[in-house]
Amino acid sequence: MRSGDTALRPEIAHSWWRSERSGLSPAAPNLRLEPDAVDPRGRLADAAEPVLAELARQLGDTDFCVVLADRASRIVDVSVTARPLRKRLEALGVVAGGVFLEETTGTNSIATAHELRRGVAVHGTEHYLEPFKGFSCYGHPISHPVTRRLVGVLDITCPSDHDSPLLAPLVARAVRDIEERLLETARAAEQRMLAAFRAAAGRGRPVLVLGEGVVLADPEAVELLDPVDHARLRETAAGLGLGTGGGSTEERRLPAVALTSGRTVSVTFRAVAPGSDGVLVEFDAPREAGPRRRSAAGPSDGPVPGTPVYLGGEPGTGRTTEARTQAGADPARTVVLDATDAVVRGEAAWLTAWERALAGRPELLIVEDAPVLPDICSLRVRRAVEERPGPWIVLTGAPVAELTGSGAALAAACPDRIELPPLRERAGELPGLVRSVLAELGAAERLRFTPAALAALAGQPWPGNLRELRTVVRAAAERRSAGDITPRDLPEGYRNAPRARALTPLERAEHDAITAALRACDGNKLRAARRLGISRTTLYSRMRVLRITV
Repeated sequence: MRSGDTALRPEIAHSWWRSERSGLSPAAPNLRLEPDAVDPRGRLADAAEPVLAELARQLGDTDFCVVLADRASRIVDVSVTARPLRKRLEALGVVAGGVFLEETTGTNSIATAHELRRGVAVHGTEHYLEPFKGFSCYGHPISHPVTRRLVGVLDITCPSDHDSPLLAPLVARAVRDIEERLLETARAAEQRMLAAFRAAAGRGRPVLVLGEGVVLADPEAVELLDPVDHARLRETAAGLGLGTGGGSTEERRLPAVALTSGRTVSVTFRAVAPGSDGVLVEFDAPREAGPRRRSAAGPSDGPVPGTPVYLGGEPGTGRTTEARTQAGADPARTVVLDATDAVVRGEAAWLTAWERALAGRPELLIVEDAPVLPDICSLRVRRAVEERPGPWIVLTGAPVAELTGSGAALAAACPDRIELPPLRERAGELPGLVRSVLAELGAAERLRFTPAALAALAGQPWPGNLRELRTVVRAAAERRSAGDITPRDLPEGYRNAPRARALTPLERAEHDAITAALRACDGNKLRAARRLGISRTTLYSRMRVLRITV
């Protein structure tokens, strides 16, 4: 893309592409005002107030405007002293409650910084919208210092003839100051959340406290809730005006909230304290209602045709194969997209493939590894899942318990979720699985695994799950043309079953939690220990006891 006779920088060209794809005309913004949703007394505004005052002092009575937007890219505060500049910007929606997303205002340093999650400068004609081309702006995202989640955007805007390269470091320094103040607030907020949790726990009913990067749950709540429920409860609390950093501590009670397990509970929400992001959630006794969460390893009625499905499991558990099997769609009318392509080839290329797939009206649309999608791609898929009708959408990815952020929200948007158990938990199914692999290889009629060979396989940890099993069975089949396959025909590392005792259910749960943390941290034991909330020494000790090797 080009602006006049000048080629656009790649990040600007991509933003123009996204703006155009959203249907926005370059002639004027698609103004959206949400003044009632602005929280002028929230934690972000409180942390930013002295920083914005200092910025205003430094800029003085000049043609500069300082804008603070929240996590939804909704303007919270506008500081500008020059009256003519204020009037020009107000006419373009730069007012409290103005929503500055690329789909409403095109390429600018608020919307594009919000989209890219990094600092952006937009100069004059680089703006997508014609009315903005007389301005230059510098924006930088504000991240929560504990969770690193986006909490807002800070922007400085000026007429193009006042542009200065010194504005970028000025904005970045101001953002660091705001984040430092947020950190101080977060420490105090965590203390308040812990006090509220201790006061509420022990009353004989499940108790949960949700905050920025904080989840406190008593044993009853741990038993009752799935991690996807946490994401839904956060959204519900926000919809009630609680836990958004505002001043309300009003108690809200919902008589019937459906959980992912299919049970229905009565839930009471209450903000921990004025100005706090923490929400105290208390539950009455659950009632059974609706379908239970299913495992593909056990009996299942199958998903309701057309209902979006999230199919989770460890790598190698056969997620895509299971997706095709559950849907039973015509292979010729099935489209499979790999979410990792959005990381490798770029968001724009992946979104083009996504739109092309939807336009082709397939019977089944599978997105592999959906939770790794960048936020903009994840949001587009989530909209399609929620809006329906359309193709039958099946998303695959990691186990639900391992999901965070947009990945957890994407799974939560699917009414039906199926969890594929790891192979180490399917020892009783191993003979049938081995026969299925032999059939795939065309060797089921001439080869048979002896009980001793099956016993050796049953004792393996199978970190690669079904993919690893196929490799082992294929290697054994290549060693023997016909007859019985014995332990000696197996690859060397699989010939002897471990002699150690079987893990108890509690130890198995601990084993799975540690291996999940190690996978999430790419094998880094220090980061995994921090993720688990234990010391590195304890992690090494438990790995030895549970026979975990990396």
